[in-house]
Formats: sequence, C-alpha cells, structure tokens
Amino acid sequence: MSLRPKGPGEIPAETVRVARAAFPKGSLAIRVRDELGPMFHDEDFADLFASRGRPAWSPARLALVSVLQFVEGLTDRQAAEAVRARIDFKYALGLQLDDPGFDFSVLSEFRDRLAGADGGRRVMDGVLVAAREKGLLKSAGRARTDSSHVLSSARELCWLEQVAETLRAALNALAQAAPDWLTEIAEPNWFRHYATRAEDSRFPKARAKRDEVGSRIGRDGTRLLEAVFAADAPAELRALDEVEFLRRVWVQHFHRVGGEVTRRGPKDRPPGTTRLVNPYDPEARVGVKRDTMWDGYKVHLTETCGEVDVPNLVTNVATTVATVADNAMNEEIHASLAARDCLPGEHWVDAGYPTAAHVLAARTRHGVELHGPLAGNTSSQAKGAFGLDAFAVDWEHQQVTCPGGATATDWYPRNDSKGLPVIRVRFPASRCGPCPHLSSCVSSATGRRRELMLRQQQAQHDAIRHIRAEQQTDAWKERYKIRAGVEGTISQAVGRCGLRRSRYRGLAKTSLQHQLTGAALNLARIDAHLTDTPRARTRTSHFAALCPAELTLDGAQAGAE
Repeated sequence: MSLRPKGPGEIPAETVRVARAAFPKGSLAIRVRDELGPMFHDEDFADLFASRGRPAWSPARLALVSVLQFVEGLTDRQAAEAVRARIDFKYALGLQLDDPGFDFSVLSEFRDRLAGADGGRRVMDGVLVAAREKGLLKSAGRARTDSSHVLSSARELCWLEQVAETLRAALNALAQAAPDWLTEIAEPNWFRHYATRAEDSRFPKARAKRDEVGSRIGRDGTRLLEAVFAADAPAELRALDEVEFLRRVWVQHFHRVGGEVTRRGPKDRPPGTTRLVNPYDPEARVGVKRDTMWDGYKVHLTETCGEVDVPNLVTNVATTVATVADNAMNEEIHASLAARDCLPGEHWVDAGYPTAAHVLAARTRHGVELHGPLAGNTSSQAKGAFGLDAFAVDWEHQQVTCPGGATATDWYPRNDSKGLPVIRVRFPASRCGPCPHLSSCVSSATGRRRELMLRQQQAQHDAIRHIRAEQQTDAWKERYKIRAGVEGTISQAVGRCGLRRSRYRGLAKTSLQHQLTGAALNLARIDAHLTDTPRARTRTSHFAALCPAELTLDGAQAGAE
C-alpha cells in the first residue's frame, strides 16, 4: 500500500452541525478535537508506506482511532464500527457523515507497521506535542515513575507443558514446510503424543512417571533435531523459528549422559534472564518481584505531578522483558524524557530504582534530582561502631585516619566487584595488629588490617552521605508521599486499558500496546481536566474508616504481624 499525504483539513460543516445537535454537552472525542486540534499528520508516518501501490487509509486518522480504541477499550471490529457509525468519531477524525470508514483488519495491519518502526512512540509524542502547545504539559517540575508486571498473551506453562508444546510447535511448522519429509522421519507414537495440545491435567501425577514423560519428550525432541540438522535434510528447515526455538530449549534443559538424553540438574540450567518459557511468545521471560512471579514483560510509566492547573500526563512509557531490573532503566528513562524535552527537575521513584551511582549519574548527566529510598551501605565496612563514617578522610593528602588515631596512606584507585571505580584504602598491619579493637573493626576472623572502599571523588562521597542522612528526616518523608500517585496511574491503566495483560505476542507489539495506553490515558486526563472532573480519591474500606485517629493503620498492621 502507498501513502498519499493529505492535510488535516477542516471538519465538514454538516458533521459539525449534526455532532453539536447529537452531543450538546460534547463527548471525549469531540472535546479532544476541539481543544487539541489534529494531533497527527500523514507525513509523520510516511516512512511506513511504499511510494507505489493502492492508496492507504490516512495513517494520521488510524493513529487517532487506535488511541480512542484504547480510551474506550474497543476491539478492532468495534473501533471500525465506531468510525463508520458514531458521529463523535467522525467529528474527531474530520470525516463526512457518509464516509464508510475501513475494514477492521486495517487496524491490525497498521499496528504491524507501527510495531516494526517503534511507531507507538510517534503516536504518544503527537499527543504530548499537542498538549504542550495548548499549555497542558509542564515538564520542568516534578515527575514520578513506577513499574508493573505484564503477563504474556500466551498461557503460562509448567515444565512438561513447555517442552511438549515446544516440540509440538516445531512439528506443526515442519508439517507445513515439508510434509513429505516429516512423514518419513516421524515415529508412530509422535502422532499420539503431540497431535493435540499438551495440558498438565493429562500428565501423570506421580513424580517418577512425570520424570519418565519428560525423558521421553527429551528423546523425541533430540531425535527430531538430529533429523533436521542431518546432511540430507532440506536446509530451509533449519531456518524455521520454531526449530531454532526447539534447539535452544533443548540445549537449556537436556543433555546426554552416557549416551542417554536426560534433563539437566537445577545448577546446570541457564539463569532466568536467558531461560525461554513459551514457544508461542519467544521473547517472554520469567519475572520475579517480591512475592509475584509471572511470564511476560515489565512496563515503566512516568508522569508529571504536582501541578494544580494542568493534568498529570504520562510523558514516557518503557517496556522490557520481565527480567530487567528497575534500576537498569534510569538512564534509558531520562534519555527518553530528554529527547521529548520532558526532563523534570525532581524525579520521584520507589526503592527499586535508585542506587548511589544512578542518583549521581542523573544529577551530572541530566540535571535531574532522582529521589527514592536509597539502600543503606550493607557492606561489612559500614557495620558496627567502626563503620565508614567513623573514619576521617583527608582527600587532599589522600589519607584516612581511624578512630584510634592510626593513619592509612595506601590509597589505590581500582574497580569494585560491580565494575565501579573506587578508592581502596589499606591500614598498615603494624598499627592494626596491636589495636585492642581489631576484632570489632575487622570482619574477617583472620584479618590483621582494616581496608576501606571509598568513592573515587570526594563530591560523590559527600553527596551520598548527605542524601542518606536527608532521607531519614520527616521533611523528606513528607515530600516523598507524592510518589504514591503513580500507583493510581497504573491502576487506571490496568482498569481502563488492560495494561497488565499483553494483547499481542512479542516485545515490539507489547511495547506498542503500552505506548497507545499512555496516549489513551493522556486523552482521558485532558478530557477530565476540560470537564473539571475531580481526581479520584484514595479508597478507604468501611472497616479502615473506623480506625481511631490515635491508632494509625501502619501501627495496627504492625501489631497484627
């Protein structure tokens, strides 16, 4: 399909007249069009289409339809029907009343184009640019970020289901690509075991028999892989995605011992970050966050906060596989905010995001104060009466004095176990050995001298000490309460747009879903701002409302524990 760019154009007069009559109080689609105007233009999506071919439906209008679809939780069929039948949608899109719209399959094709080019970011940026031009986005103040787990669209599988379904998916792909070849090499019992979907309820309950089934599946998969990679097998079969997934799963879970195919032991399996979990969603991984474990992805939402005269708008959405830690996303989030010109002065996050290195990096690279509960120094050198703060550091002369008066001049730059640059300071054994406090100062039972690890720069060392001290004050804890509002944003995204379950398979399309979700939340919040709809208040249960003022819920919960 080809693109024939057209200007946004004016809304047809007849569409305006009928829409005003049908919606005297307006609707979300009408109010958003009146306030923000055309948010997207066909030229923004020109690189997604060929220069020749059948003319495509306007991508600018499809982008708006996709966002409105997420605002109202519509399926593709319902969204296409709304374009064809609803007057407020025709008003927002600038269509004639008799415009027939498009077939619902166009939306799926448009999402494929967006996903392949990270087009979801363009859609969300279109909303943010329009909001900024109308004074509804102020990004220099404060922002807050939190993450949530996202379940894969494919069902969760136990281990037996995983390996059986992986083998079955490969057999189905081979049956389609080379049916005659597969008929020749397939063993008779494969049709009995792998012709239908594997379900845990159909496997034996006894542990020994389940192990036998797992071994049998391992042997069958190994036999298939040997046949596919044999010299006389068609070369194109090795390039099938399902075959490659089968090979990787079998490498992760099976090996040969004495010529027999057996399951690898727990310590011989790959780490969770690389372990495959589902043949129908190859990019999904197992995520763990406190007591929650899931197969799928993770999404990070960043929104503005603290401004009373404008709505809180989502300024960044980042989607990763489930194994990526929150603190690994700080730089990516700040770089994305900088590209959108949405960097805040203060960025409030929960305890999963900040580390000492990230706080300093955000300050020096982006001028952002990253606020979040900073984990204390849990190393052995920070414990007891002879912790790091008990030592006097003379940065100018590169020496450290202990509480007992001993001075260390061994000052060595190096990298710690995490690869971060530090300064290692070693006290002389001749001074530490006779010290009566040696056993309390040195953690090792055989240690004869004290060693310290300092940050490579005094400014970094002093900044982290100041931040940790500040976070213990009541004033900082009171300011930190603003972070809790982002949990309400995640709740709104879950309830309104189904954030916590991926609609599609693969990281690219799941990321597109979340970008459209962010754009949809922004339209909903702009509409609430235009209609003076108050923000929802924190819900309190009937029983919690009876709690006496002198007894806080935190205290009541602590007593119950």
